[in-house]
Amino acid sequence: MARFVIATGVVTALVLAAGSTGAQVARSGYTLPLSLAMEAAAEAVRACESNGYAVSAAVVDVSGVVKVQAKGDHSTIHTRDSSFRKAYTVVTLGPIFHFDASSTFAELAAKNPAGQAISSLPDILPLAGGVAIKAGDEIVAALGVGGAPGGDKDEACARAGVAKIQERVTAAAQKRAG
Repeated sequence: MARFVIATGVVTALVLAAGSTGAQVARSGYTLPLSLAMEAAAEAVRACESNGYAVSAAVVDVSGVVKVQAKGDHSTIHTRDSSFRKAYTVVTLGPIFHFDASSTFAELAAKNPAGQAISSLPDILPLAGGVAIKAGDEIVAALGVGGAPGGDKDEACARAGVAKIQERVTAAAQKRAG
């Protein structure tokens, strides 16, 4: 009974958190510029294409709203949704459960008795392929990739996209902080 109450409490908190994502704003006030979002998505697609994988990439802002959606050449239609959902999972649940990559969430969900319920929330996807874009310790956006033969490969491409812009995100956030 206690396990059910705890699991129900976790699910309730997550539903409330997911329902309020439209109101989320980066604590620092930093907003990822569109130009950097486009560059990160393009680099993620390029990294996967260089390995023969046809993928899509999505960048979402701190509220989980799509900033960029890039459908790579020859990628299938479902990659659009999976790339978005992986990024959305990281940006909306990462700050709550302290993870920076959707692979970590997938592991947490698999081990948690409430994992199936958490994973059934709208747009949550417990698969590898999403990576946080951070300004310092704060998640300010996320990049998701879908379409490679395995989430680990998607996530490697997402990491390449984030790495391409990370230095400039850090510098801009530090400049903003004064």
